[in-house]
Amino acid sequence: MSVAVRAERLDAGGRATVGECPVWRAEEGALYWVDIPARRIVRLQIASARRTEWTFAEQVACFAFDAAGRVVAGMESGVFGVSLQEAGDARVVRLAAPEFPASGMRFNDGRCDRQGRFWAGTMVQDMSLASPAGALFRFDENGTLSAPVVEGLITQNGLAWSPDGRTMYLSDSHPQRRLVWAFDFDPDSGTPGAPRVLADLRHYAGRPDGAAVDADGCYWTCANDAGRLLRFTPQGKLDREIALPASKPSMCAFGGSDLSTLYATTIRPVMNATEDDGYVFALNAGVQGLPEPDYAGMLPVA
Repeated sequence: MSVAVRAERLDAGGRATVGECPVWRAEEGALYWVDIPARRIVRLQIASARRTEWTFAEQVACFAFDAAGRVVAGMESGVFGVSLQEAGDARVVRLAAPEFPASGMRFNDGRCDRQGRFWAGTMVQDMSLASPAGALFRFDENGTLSAPVVEGLITQNGLAWSPDGRTMYLSDSHPQRRLVWAFDFDPDSGTPGAPRVLADLRHYAGRPDGAAVDADGCYWTCANDAGRLLRFTPQGKLDREIALPASKPSMCAFGGSDLSTLYATTIRPVMNATEDDGYVFALNAGVQGLPEPDYAGMLPVA
């Protein structure tokens, strides 16, 4: 069902090249996100429209907070602990690194499961190679990076968990895949079962990018290249579709005082970019979201 919703462009947040990983920080009334090629984390304090940015030596693709406000992040060479300073400075220490099976790889989409383990996937940055060298990793509360948990991914994306934490969602947004999978998930061991297809976006417009799960247990995916947000029920039925002004939405997250605002980051394409591409948008999707879990471990930030 297509729903007409006004999407507000957050001009104060600035314009990204590849905006990704929006994270609502309730304690600050602030939305955080990354601009991957700019190697930057951005914060926008919503009430004051104050913007702060932190720039790093490597590209930052995904991150999550711990209870103390420190950050665990998936970057180019591994998983890092980050302490963001108010002046725009940051202290960074590498915590773990996988053995990349190909050159030109980095982490991509990631977040914490309901138990506070940080998950992130890898990809070959040159998507034209269509290399299935990507994998999904688990960084647990003890600071241990797993072996690949899911392998054979081209462009890992769409990671999310059901409200009870017993279903894990994952997508591959490469044009040759365009699939969203659901996995039965053991919350005690942090182990997914066999995948089943939740949604095949070859039957819809766009490619499945970053995602969020709402309080009803429905899965929202950004339909990249189609300028749409799509909501699928746990049974895989498309029951809501919202158009955005930007053509390449990249990831969405719920925020605001009651988690009823849906924020969406977007990508500014190299060719034929519109005036809206690259900005963050806010809208009322008519449903509440879930709090983003904190990372449960201790981050040894220098």
